[in-house]
Amino acid sequence: MLKAFVFPGQGSQFPGMCKDLYDAHKEAREMCQAADRLLGFSLTDVMFEGSEDDLKQTKVTQPAVFLHSVVAQRLMTIERPDMVAGHSLGEFSALVACGALRFEDALLLVSARAQAMQAACEANPGTMAAVLGLPDEKVEEICVEFSQRPMTNDKRPIVVAANFNCPGQVVISGEIDAIEAICPVFKENGARRALRLPVGGAFHSPLMQPAAEALAEAINKTEFHKPFCPIYQNVTAKPSMKPEEIRENLLKQLTAPVRWTQSVQNMIADAKNGNYGNYENNGVAFFEFGPGDVLKGLIRKINPEVEVG
Repeated sequence: MLKAFVFPGQGSQFPGMCKDLYDAHKEAREMCQAADRLLGFSLTDVMFEGSEDDLKQTKVTQPAVFLHSVVAQRLMTIERPDMVAGHSLGEFSALVACGALRFEDALLLVSARAQAMQAACEANPGTMAAVLGLPDEKVEEICVEFSQRPMTNDKRPIVVAANFNCPGQVVISGEIDAIEAICPVFKENGARRALRLPVGGAFHSPLMQPAAEALAEAINKTEFHKPFCPIYQNVTAKPSMKPEEIRENLLKQLTAPVRWTQSVQNMIADAKNGNYGNYENNGVAFFEFGPGDVLKGLIRKINPEVEVG
């Protein structure tokens, strides 16, 4: 049975996160203390004692989720993974887990990413909405058609499919007016729900282009290593093993959709097709590392028969 390690993204944080691991394990304490030094502020104080609002600060949220995820994975006794993947921010945790990035380098990239995204949100206000009950293709089709309609001053609205989380659950992203205007269109086309999410920006959309440009310099200066197992990246949903390919996909990630459904489907298919050698049952078991267990639920919805640990 193959082992797939998966890592969650922003939104899975909670007050007190990682404190149990910190209190119980020397290695966790050492990693958390190293993170505080690298970031130049006490991230762990906010993680352990901060409120939900404190943890919603972008400069805190992303490093906190990353740190918790990597610490949790390091402490597990499960053998090395055969494949890895991460949802949005979680891709950085996955890159550490497969050896493509050093923990320290990935943490600094996550911090740079958070600051770049916050600046982009302030410069180009936007939001996101969840669309439930429609096929992925229909959501994309409606977004494309809607984005061709001039709204004000002949300006075309920016709205795209941003997160393909599981069948029947797609998150869209774009300008605030466009998101508010398109939600009724989804309902008219049979969506069970189309509701705006409490997020501070239009993540994984063209509005994040300034953040992508700001982050590019940091990514290009960072050393990437050949991973010991494939990482299924958000942009392509396909396995990557080449450092330069991994780097290029990471550069595109902020403005491209998170293809989580497709990634999980491809991981399962590749295991069954024997692409990783002869394993008993040619199956794959998924293990989630990080705060919460949102990915376990999504994976079960993508394929109810798959093993989730």
